[in-house]
Amino acid sequence: MAAKGTVDLNDLSAVQLRDRLASGALKAVDLAKACLDRIQALESQIGAWAYLDPDHVMKQAEMADRYRATGRPLGRLHGLPVGIKDIIDTAKIPTENGTAIDSGRIPVEDAYVVARLKAEGAIIMGKTVTTELAYIHPPKTKNPNSVYHTPGGSSSGSAAAVASGMVPLALGTQTGGSVIRPAAFCGVTGFKPTFGAIPRSGILKQSQTLDTVGVFGRGPLDVALIAEVLFGYDPADLATSPTPHPQLLKVASEEAPVKPVFALVSPPGWDDADPEMKEAIAELAAALGDDQCFDVPLPKHFEHAAELRQRINFAEMARNYYTYARAGADKLSPEIQSALQEGSATLAKDYLAALDWPEVYYAGLKEIFGHADVILTPAAPGPAPEDLTTTGSAIFNGLWTMMGMPAITIPVLTSQGGMPMGIQLVGPRGYDGRLLRSARWLWNWIDEQSQ
Repeated sequence: MAAKGTVDLNDLSAVQLRDRLASGALKAVDLAKACLDRIQALESQIGAWAYLDPDHVMKQAEMADRYRATGRPLGRLHGLPVGIKDIIDTAKIPTENGTAIDSGRIPVEDAYVVARLKAEGAIIMGKTVTTELAYIHPPKTKNPNSVYHTPGGSSSGSAAAVASGMVPLALGTQTGGSVIRPAAFCGVTGFKPTFGAIPRSGILKQSQTLDTVGVFGRGPLDVALIAEVLFGYDPADLATSPTPHPQLLKVASEEAPVKPVFALVSPPGWDDADPEMKEAIAELAAALGDDQCFDVPLPKHFEHAAELRQRINFAEMARNYYTYARAGADKLSPEIQSALQEGSATLAKDYLAALDWPEVYYAGLKEIFGHADVILTPAAPGPAPEDLTTTGSAIFNGLWTMMGMPAITIPVLTSQGGMPMGIQLVGPRGYDGRLLRSARWLWNWIDEQSQ
């Protein structure tokens, strides 16, 4: 805790820290030490880190301060510590993918996103815990709000590290709900951009059709800050394309020309949602008013989306994780083994047919986006389950991941038990900046209503 009258660096947003670092009011070494001190105090309880080298962290920070002293232009993330999910390659730093099969694995090259972070002056804090091969087997990480509740997965460590103030920013990935769900459970902002916006080169491949890099921060501007740096084109990732550089932070920071309109969607699985979540979402919609938030049903054929998304996921997982199954199936969890067996049994015609459906579903949303800026829906069925044998349900995330749409969760709701509950906003493909701006508007509006 900071002394009375002083500022606790661990409680500041990434944007606030960036501004202090850029002005010289804050040194990178002081921020890095504050993060390391917070980790030392909480890591034994939370278990967010798979790899951490404090000496290396401080050396990076010292280099950042020396660079600033030269007067040369600073990177957009100068001096900001960032946690890296342990399925993302880091040169000369272990990347073990959450499995004993990869124990001791040390890449020789950085993933595209890590290289971008370094180029913009970020400090690579360490590797955050992932579930086994980024699937659903629970890891060691605990929820910072209550160690008896799951932090979600598969980007468990990244969400927990940001939520506990160990780092201001972190990277994750999402194939179903692996960014949005843990962010909602831990009480931070998680952003999954449009599919193909951020290159995945150097990242464990589970499902080439679904895998998406995402980011964690305190609020919408924080995730806009880091995501903007990562957007780009890499010929090694066929999902990316050469497009103009997005100004996510600028757009997210702007005042909207008109108040955003929200389409309230009750997605498949809504009947199983926690009553607290249903009530909170209904109250939020009522507070926004009919002119700004309206109910809209999804077409009936959306009921089969979860089954089709899983078919794609498992079939591609069976192909991409074949070497793991061959090298040591007995070292894989029952959850992974079951998924690989189901994926291996999927017929080619069924897999190919499933690949046709994302575009069909997306076309079904055209009318909704003709009347609304973003879709408003829960980030999860409720607060994090008080159960460490699960990472929780991704039923409210996989649909949007399947369609490649940008999604963000902001921590603006709280359960009666004091656990965070996230709402999820979803936008049309390619409209990431507008989605972030709408999220910031709603974040600020809810804050104003609570005062």
